[in-house]
Amino acid sequence: MKPYERYRTRKLLLALTAAGGLLLTACSGGGGSSEGSSAADRDISGLPAPAHGDEDRTSEQEDREAAPDHLSTFALDVDTASYDYARRALADGRLPDPSTVRPEEFVNSFRQDYERPDGDGFSVTVDGARTADEDWSLVRVGLATRTTERTGERPPAALTFVIDVSGSMAEPGRLDLAQESLSVMTDRLRDDDSVAIVTFSDEAETVLPMTRLDGNRDEIHDVVSELDTRDSTNLGAGVETGYETAVEGLRKGATNRVVLVSDALANTGDTDADTILERISGERREHGITLFGVGVGSDYGDALMERLADKGDGHTVYVSGEDEAHKVFCEELPRNIDLTARDAKAQVAFDPETVEEFRLVGYDNRRVADEDFRDDRVDGGEVGPGHTVTALYAVRTEPGAEGHLATATVRWLDPDTRAPHEETGDLETDALDASVRTANRSFQITATAAYFADALRDSGRSLPGAPRLGELAERADDLADRTEDEEARRLAEAIDTARRLKRTD
Repeated sequence: MKPYERYRTRKLLLALTAAGGLLLTACSGGGGSSEGSSAADRDISGLPAPAHGDEDRTSEQEDREAAPDHLSTFALDVDTASYDYARRALADGRLPDPSTVRPEEFVNSFRQDYERPDGDGFSVTVDGARTADEDWSLVRVGLATRTTERTGERPPAALTFVIDVSGSMAEPGRLDLAQESLSVMTDRLRDDDSVAIVTFSDEAETVLPMTRLDGNRDEIHDVVSELDTRDSTNLGAGVETGYETAVEGLRKGATNRVVLVSDALANTGDTDADTILERISGERREHGITLFGVGVGSDYGDALMERLADKGDGHTVYVSGEDEAHKVFCEELPRNIDLTARDAKAQVAFDPETVEEFRLVGYDNRRVADEDFRDDRVDGGEVGPGHTVTALYAVRTEPGAEGHLATATVRWLDPDTRAPHEETGDLETDALDASVRTANRSFQITATAAYFADALRDSGRSLPGAPRLGELAERADDLADRTEDEEARRLAEAIDTARRLKRTD
């Protein structure tokens, strides 16, 4: 039975049982209720939240939005390492390993112009554009947090840097890059911020306990400058000692974070991400210490770093040059030290009457069971101020369908009180742009990045409307010329390099 036929059957059953004065259990597994009852009186786990001002939805509306086949749920992710590592591989004259290509990290690597919320939490933007493939569209869900205009608005930071000093870090662009960036960052952090430094090779050592910046910058500079490489890579020991040092120097009222800088080529001790995370699970859960992974090196343990960040309540970036390193350490990290949301998840409900099928682009390691959307014991993603999160869907609509297309809901916990909050956004079919190529600048860049990731993965299941790599390179070049956008230009250059390496038109 097709999805829309299931929906019509459910609607008929609801009408019949209502006429008989009966209550029907919802298809999603939640308990039914009479119309007008509050959400608190019903089991709504796994169902999308009602829009503001629309708490009294009819059972027909709830059934439409809660159809199990039409829900998509995932933990938010602000990682960007995959895109930057792919650019590094291409610059070195090689195609990235398809296993390291994560499309969500490609689309999240670009600035977005989503409307920002006035206070804490998220804004939700849902837009889309039709593709050249009949009845197929790309639908974008954009989430944004408020910006922090002044660093004084954030609480003080307590940062524990866990620095890889194993032999492989001697390659230019690894430890030397980290040292230079840490030195500049030390001068830019506030006086009331604190830093600790842990190093690891075959063993781990705390070379600087948690130390206030005020009056101690020279000491911190000396420690950073004296870092030197040696021996093998016991990353597990480094992470464990890093968290122990962070707990010892824990500051109440501050943002406590572990910053791991490594090529993640673990070859000694624990080399499994789950085992490493289990050893520090108490510190993470009790004290809420998040992990920020900074990957370096032409040969890079992407899978290990990505899993550590995803399961370690944090995120990861990759840096390959001085400009990128300065941006991460001296701009992004100090500005986004604070957290806006913990365990943030998104759930998108596609309307069974208008949508025949859909698929989420990427987020393979971030999927969450639909029924766990409102289970706050289930891990989500941690997001700071000034961040945007983008998810892209390939959506096939019913021929000639008109009306409501999708409702996107984001749920998160307040970092301090752990109180849950939700926000929603909707999309109608008539709001779809006529073509991806005529959509707004940021949507075109998002689509181009997704098409690029899809081509590099070479999975054989192309996104709707996907051009050949040669045509995509031309489109990206034209987009960069029209927008005069530096990020779009770098994307176009990467696509052209991939085209030449693949020797395709």
